[in-house]
Amino acid sequence: MQPDLPPRSRGVIALFEENCTVCMLCARECPDWCIYIDSHKETLPAEGGGRPRTRNVLDRFAIDFALCMYCGICVEVCPFDALFWSPEFEYAEYDIAELTHEKERLREWMWTVPPPPAHDPAAEPPKEIAAAEKAAARAARRAPGTGT
Repeated sequence: MQPDLPPRSRGVIALFEENCTVCMLCARECPDWCIYIDSHKETLPAEGGGRPRTRNVLDRFAIDFALCMYCGICVEVCPFDALFWSPEFEYAEYDIAELTHEKERLREWMWTVPPPPAHDPAAEPPKEIAAAEKAAARAARRAPGTGT
């Protein structure tokens, strides 16, 4: 029987590969240097003319949980929401070398990440939403036939 874990418990780090842009922030900020990232550049042709774009393609993303101290800095600094805390904690291995988990295993844990808690209904709306609502109200006042 699995124990009831607190909602914000730290089990293992999960990777949502589609959001990773290979910015390397997680690996640079990790105090234990336990995150290994390899990538290559890919050139995309420009649609409708223009200059072709290059982007980084993730080849390897691995975390050595034998070194990790579960501080969560990598999850916090990721600007693209590619890393999350999963409540999974049963991933012991007989060999310490097997504690380096690659992106495929980290992705499996992604589906165990709980949804974020609901926003407090009494809280102020985020400033981005308030600004968007104000701009929409301004546009609605101008649009009904004033011509301005």
